[in-house]
Amino acid sequence: MNEINDFTKVRGDLHIVLRDEHGNIKEDRLETNLVVNTGLAFITSRMYDGTTGVMSHMGVGSGSTAAAGTQSALVTELGRSALDSTTRVTTTVSNDAIQYVATFGAGVGTGSLQEAGILNAASAGTMLSRVIFGVITKGAADTLTITWKVTIAAS
Repeated sequence: MNEINDFTKVRGDLHIVLRDEHGNIKEDRLETNLVVNTGLAFITSRMYDGTTGVMSHMGVGSGSTAAAGTQSALVTELGRSALDSTTRVTTTVSNDAIQYVATFGAGVGTGSLQEAGILNAASAGTMLSRVIFGVITKGAADTLTITWKVTIAAS
């Protein structure tokens, strides 16, 4: 008997850019996230019947608690923004990833940011994934843009 080992992995990569009120880049970072348990359940629910709402928002906060699969919300959310765009993109094979982009304009999500998450509602909702990172200080006049790519791949 031939045995087939097929392992699927979900991975998230973020590009975080913080600009001042003049458009000058203050921070430019790449980070990797954890897809949490509610995110994995969300993926299978969309494959099953599609009744769970699509991911529509990104949140940022000041929580520094390590990312864990059991988390279902940001630890200390400071702001949430509707996604600017959601597109299917190619990493290794055609359309194996989805890319979310959100902009946190002046006055939205200000403070010492250390966490971000993708969610399917303007408040509460299901969280797909969460990341923590070194402090990014977003002033009231700054604009933060996060490009978050979630890839599903065989490993």
